[in-house]
Amino acid sequence: MRWWDIDAVLELEKDLFPEDAWSRGMFWSELAHSRGSEATRRYVVAVEGERIVGYAGLVAQGDLGDIQTVAVSRNLWGTGLGGQLLTELLRAATAFECAEVMLECRVDNVRAQKLYERFGFEPIGFRRGYYQPGNVDALVMRLTTAPDGGSAAGTSSVQGTENNG
Repeated sequence: MRWWDIDAVLELEKDLFPEDAWSRGMFWSELAHSRGSEATRRYVVAVEGERIVGYAGLVAQGDLGDIQTVAVSRNLWGTGLGGQLLTELLRAATAFECAEVMLECRVDNVRAQKLYERFGFEPIGFRRGYYQPGNVDALVMRLTTAPDGGSAAGTSSVQGTENNG
């Protein structure tokens, strides 16, 4: 994702997350930390023709990655695009040397939860009233380092998802 993608990303953001959409400033702030030798963020977009149809972002701090967002245009739900975006974030987590990756997901977003579970994320708790306004709880999920000592984007979890979806 680059600064010139923000307008198109905002349109998709407002459609998918009308109650708690990120602002232009939030995206600018994230992108400001995604370049150079001190980068701690990775944001990607999916493009169909000339239209942005998905985006995703990750923050890395030390050996912990935190998925900030994964969004796919409604007309492309169920096509595997979400899995492709998540794969890119997990590759970034590997590059950042993250031992585990965390995320929050709305408790009522079962479709997203199933995606994350296919990648090996496990529920570990809740954040009450996390999504505002609306006071919707978040399910906290975690993906830990592969048992063979590999990265959080270990071969088994990513390849398994690619083969299935």
